[in-house]
Amino acid sequence: LQSTSESPVAVETLDDVPEHVLRGLPEDVRLFPSAVDKTRLGVWATKSILKGKKFGPFVGDKKKRSQV
Repeated sequence: LQSTSESPVAVETLDDVPEHVLRGLPEDVRLFPSAVDKTRLGVWATKSILKGKKFGPFVGDKKKRSQV
């Protein structure tokens, strides 16, 4: 049994995803609950994605391979 004093865990939904992110997803990529963290959305491919495939728009800081 769960204690009633525990606060509910917020679960990320598609409503939380900015519109530009949804527009930038390739045709064969979907957002579904993460396999790693069920409270977050994860990126799932509905078919293989070729190595080097680019999609976007990119938002964030670009990193060199040595930094990741």
